[in-house]
Amino acid sequence: MSGHSKWATIKHKKAALDAKRGKTFTRLIKEITIAARSGGDPDGNPRLRTAILAAKAVSMPADNIKKAVMRGTGELEGGQIEEVMFEGYGPGGAAVLVNVATDNRNRTVSEIRHAFSKNGGNMGEQGSVAWMFERKSQIFVPGEKATEDQLMGIVLDAGADDLRNEGERWEVLSPPEAHESVLKALEAAGIPSEDASIAFVPKNLVKLEGKNASGMLRLSEALEEHDDVQNVYSNFDIDEKELEAIS
Repeated sequence: MSGHSKWATIKHKKAALDAKRGKTFTRLIKEITIAARSGGDPDGNPRLRTAILAAKAVSMPADNIKKAVMRGTGELEGGQIEEVMFEGYGPGGAAVLVNVATDNRNRTVSEIRHAFSKNGGNMGEQGSVAWMFERKSQIFVPGEKATEDQLMGIVLDAGADDLRNEGERWEVLSPPEAHESVLKALEAAGIPSEDASIAFVPKNLVKLEGKNASGMLRLSEALEEHDDVQNVYSNFDIDEKELEAIS
């Protein structure tokens, strides 16, 4: 089981900066609010349960979580947030999915379209690239906390279907419905996890070099920096040496 995307590693390194700026809290509050529309009880709402677990993992205060749930269920005002998935292509033909939570769809569409065009990409129609991705439980484990053999036995028994070497981390992929069982199995084994979420994982990777590589990184960063963007998923891969040169 091997193969990995540098985008996952790049996003992980950005996470510390996002946390300092409070951006992680903002994104998680929006996710909790949207998820709670399907029901405010996490026991009967897997998406809400996952969002709350992610919020607790970054030490979000319980009161913030409670208020976000109440906004989603309508008990508090301020829950008028629309979830939209934009699709497009970046430099070199890499596919891009942009998950957005916005209170002004027209404004956000215009701004996301501008980010694509300004950075060598273009927005596509709905369904143009989504078929290149699979919705998966994606859990990362620090590389030094477990060996491949240790992890494989634990996660496969819990319902995972792939284990990938991300260099400094292990990436555990599972069907969305196995997300919690895999997390609980890791916890029971005393193995810490990080960045656990339900994500869109590319089926195949597109190798980028030179201007396409640097352009794709600029596009990715521009999209990630947008206040309404919850997540960016892409199928690009960049050689480690090239990544270091660009950085």
